Amino acid sequence: MVIGYRTVVVALVFSLVAIEAAEAARCTDYASCRQAVVAWCRGAHPRADGDGDGIPCENVCRSRAQVVAIMREIGCNR
Repeated sequence: MVIGYRTVVVALVFSLVAIEAAEAARCTDYASCRQAVVAWCRGAHPRADGDGDGIPCENVCRSRAQVVAIMREIGCNR
């Protein structure tokens, strides 16, 4: 079976879109502050800190101190 160049490119584009969509999350998707901070730090959920107070996903992260402690553990310098 011969696959054309355009078919491969289209398949690749759709795969990348699907991967990016899987990375996009809502704060309600996280079960813990650690999950939220990891996603936020690696850039998978850049809008997790909508109000800019340094606390992503306030539904699971209760304080800046909690977030900073997790950031230190995972080596995030955000």
